[in-house]
Amino acid sequence: MLLFETMSKAFTRESDADEDDDDAGGSQPPLPAGTRNYMTPKGYARLRDELLTLLDDERPKVVEAVHWAAKNGDRSENGDYLYGKKRLREIDRRVRFLTKRLEIAEVTDPSAHYGGEQVFFGATITYVEDDGKERTVTIKGIDEAQSQLGEVSWVSPIARTLLRSRIGDVLKLETPAGQREIEVLSVSYPAPDAPG
Repeated sequence: MLLFETMSKAFTRESDADEDDDDAGGSQPPLPAGTRNYMTPKGYARLRDELLTLLDDERPKVVEAVHWAAKNGDRSENGDYLYGKKRLREIDRRVRFLTKRLEIAEVTDPSAHYGGEQVFFGATITYVEDDGKERTVTIKGIDEAQSQLGEVSWVSPIARTLLRSRIGDVLKLETPAGQREIEVLSVSYPAPDAPG
C-alpha cells in the first residue's frame, strides 16, 4: 500500500477556487495602480458596519452551526457542515477584503465643497447629452458606488470626464459608441453637518 493512499482527506485542498484572492469577497474591481481608495464618510461607515456585523454577528453564528453539524457524524455527507464551511470561507474572504480596503481608505468629505460650482469627489452633477437627454450622477468611491442609485465610481469614464469641470462647461465624453458632447447643468454637494 502506498503512503499517499492512506492520507487523511483533511490534508487535501477542496478546490482551487478556495485560494485567497485579494479582490475576492467583493464585486468591486481592483483599485487602479497608483491610485487612492477615496471614500465618503458615509461609505466608510457602511463598509465598517458590514465588517463589524460579519465579525460580531454572522461569523460566530456560522461557527456555532458548523460545530454542531460536525458532531453529527460523517462530515463528507453532512450538508449543514459542508454549507457552513463554505459560508465561513465566504465570510472570511469578505472580511479580508473589507479590512484591506478600509485600511487604505482615504475618507474625503464632499460637504467641504458645499456651495461650490466645480466638480470634485462626492459631487452630484446633472448634465445633458448631445441628444438632449438629462442625467444626474453622484461621484463616489469604487467600493461604495451603487449604479442603481445613480452613483458612479470616481474612476469611471463619466466621472473622469466631469471631474474639475464647472457649470456650463461642454465636455467630450469617450464612449464605446464614439465621442459625445455633454454640458454640465448643475453641481451640488451635501450640506455640512451642523456643529455639536
